[in-house]
Amino acid sequence: MKPEIQNAVIGGVVATIVMTLMMMYIAPMMTGMPMDVAAMIGGMLGSYWLGMVVHIMMGVIVFPLAYLVFYNFVPGAPWARGMIWGVVLWLGAVIVVMPMAGAGFLMANIGGMIAVMAALMGHLVYGGLLGAIAGGGKS
Repeated sequence: MKPEIQNAVIGGVVATIVMTLMMMYIAPMMTGMPMDVAAMIGGMLGSYWLGMVVHIMMGVIVFPLAYLVFYNFVPGAPWARGMIWGVVLWLGAVIVVMPMAGAGFLMANIGGMIAVMAALMGHLVYGGLLGAIAGGGKS
């Protein structure tokens, strides 16, 4: 049984809120520096608020819908599938997106491995919440 779109979007809303709060409050305690993804994306697009809109749209709509496709290719409980999806998103972030935003490969310019591990934690939480809320059961 595959998760339904509305549950995936609801999972995306909750997971994006939690991950954003983690970036704002927990990541700075771990890394000693803020992790402001909206500012990074906004720096590429020319506007902080446009960066925030992109961050929210990706977390609430794009990634949950892509997860519905990904779901069919990974075994396990929904929360575990979600965490694997979180790792896929994390890899894309630290290998592709962060270098494009000026943070360097594996975030070398903004904290290195500590920042990479903080980002991994955030993506695991995002994915786990998305999977758990989207549901679907084992296929």
